[in-house]
Amino acid sequence: MRIEAYSQVQQVYTTKKTNKAEAKRNVSFSDHLQLSSIGKDIQSAKAAVAASSDVRESVTAPLKARIQAGSYEVSADSFAEKLFSKYEEMR
Repeated sequence: MRIEAYSQVQQVYTTKKTNKAEAKRNVSFSDHLQLSSIGKDIQSAKAAVAASSDVRESVTAPLKARIQAGSYEVSADSFAEKLFSKYEEMR
């Protein structure tokens, strides 16, 4: 094997590498983001959901008042029936 041939091949590859590196330095990149109309609609829907309250006061206020007054009662049969139906749904 001739060492001179190896060094000549190595020189060819090293010059190409430096040229690519120099070419990349002169190029500038910038990122752009463009949302579709569906993406904009989803974004506005997410914002509306985030702005809304998690608790519906119209539903919870009467229950809170009955609990505080001591007049709220839960039927054990009704509770067990609903619990069992939810269990069946999850199976």
